[in-house]
Amino acid sequence: LGRTGGGKSTLTKLIARFQDPGLGELLLGGIPLRDIDTNSLRDKVAFVNQDVRLFSGSVRDNVTLFEHSVPDEAVTAAIHEVGLGHWLEQLPNGLDEHIGFEGVGVSSGEAQLLAFARAYLKDPGLVILDEPSSRVDPATEALLAQAMERLTRGRTSIIIAHRLDTVATVDKILILQDGQVVE
Repeated sequence: LGRTGGGKSTLTKLIARFQDPGLGELLLGGIPLRDIDTNSLRDKVAFVNQDVRLFSGSVRDNVTLFEHSVPDEAVTAAIHEVGLGHWLEQLPNGLDEHIGFEGVGVSSGEAQLLAFARAYLKDPGLVILDEPSSRVDPATEALLAQAMERLTRGRTSIIIAHRLDTVATVDKILILQDGQVVE
């Protein structure tokens, strides 16, 4: 938790190696992140942020990120697991339903849940959620909370939030301020 500009998102970008630290080093399991193959690391980490990117393509493509070897049953199961099963069943073309560029035709809550389905399908060891409920209405926030509980169950998870209720069920809470843990 922490105020805007406190370093929360920067910390997650460092962990996922979207950027490297200017000073010092990050260790994962005692191993410097710079010594871990970036692709290997990212295979084991699912990163879901508040700015979900959807692509012009099918629902399937947007969940699998165009990985055609993923079975439809696995994609459908992931969508159901995050609470979008009813939404999927309402689509005339199911997994083949076209999503427009930047998610045209999909609400921000549906887009966020599709990003959760991506992460769920990946079955990562580490889940990083950066403000996952910041752009959704209260009804969708409840659905996201359930999906977040399912996605993080049995996994190491880092959840970045401004509101305490977003992290009400976590084991440990850190308060960041100016890039430092202050509480």
